[in-house]
Amino acid sequence: MVRRHVRGWIVGDGPEADVVLGTRVRLARNIKDIPFPGVATPEQLREVVAQCRQAIESLDRASGGPLTFSRMSEIAPLERELLVERHLISPMHTQDVREKALALRDDESVSLMVNEEDHLRLQTLFPGFQLEQALDLADRIDDRLSESLEYAFSERVGYLTAWPTNVGTGLRASVMLHLPALALTGMLQHVLSAVARFGVAVRGLYGEGTESVGNIFQISNQVSLGRSEDEILKHLSNLAREVIAQERAARQRLAADRAALEDRVWRSYGVLRYSRAITSQEAMQRLSDVRLGIDLGIIKGLDHRISKELLVLIRPAHLQSFMGRELSPAERDVHRAALIRERIRLQEAAQA
Repeated sequence: MVRRHVRGWIVGDGPEADVVLGTRVRLARNIKDIPFPGVATPEQLREVVAQCRQAIESLDRASGGPLTFSRMSEIAPLERELLVERHLISPMHTQDVREKALALRDDESVSLMVNEEDHLRLQTLFPGFQLEQALDLADRIDDRLSESLEYAFSERVGYLTAWPTNVGTGLRASVMLHLPALALTGMLQHVLSAVARFGVAVRGLYGEGTESVGNIFQISNQVSLGRSEDEILKHLSNLAREVIAQERAARQRLAADRAALEDRVWRSYGVLRYSRAITSQEAMQRLSDVRLGIDLGIIKGLDHRISKELLVLIRPAHLQSFMGRELSPAERDVHRAALIRERIRLQEAAQA
């Protein structure tokens, strides 16, 4: 199911790409008269899989391309971790995989998790800042699925979900932001705390419960009850645009001391270009510096998309998949450094 070469939002570009890495929209849905996955019996969960599979396989143009349906138990453990690293499934979906399933579009821009926290979680992933486009695709697929599935729905509150915060529209939209200048100028926590006061959640690279690495953060709506989808997206979009503006202003302030900024960027480039062993933590930070340098025109001959691609490829499951065997932490550090050197060399040669 998982291909060696990354695709979709990871290698694509989009609006506001200097700050926004990607956009995700997720809809949570449950089938009427069947208990939520956390309390359902194995027989009930199997019924959910059967109904969802039939509905998913009936999708045509609504999904924008064919979907591959697989039971999670049929996907090797390493491939499951690859899916997590590419943001296609949640870490929770890799646990106790009995009676769980996944449908994935070939370009990895659409995925549907069956029997995660809810019976069905549909997500769309777009590069750059494309909230409206991501929601439009998710809504079209959802409308088509609802022709075959009878959702648990209340006229008073909306869609019923396993978590109260998802009740209503069932919508969770998020924007993945690269904020190195705010971090370097000491303004990051101030800006993110201010945004959080307006009802959005701020999380790390892999969502809830994860820390930020490489100055990457996700901001998303916290509540879906009492607001329409359009209202949720407008609110999140306005806050995201404010953070984008603050990051760009911080980059201008950094550029005032050009020598110090260039020194930091080129030092990180040198580490990535020539190191023979590097930890994931250091690699993420160095990639953040280099991406900033590319976006500010300090580094020529590299496309900033290389940093987004490497953010995924240097993760443990991808490294072990490339090598075809389990690697110790020390071995991963060596192969991570080699992969980064190779990708930089190949792109520089292509740009020459």
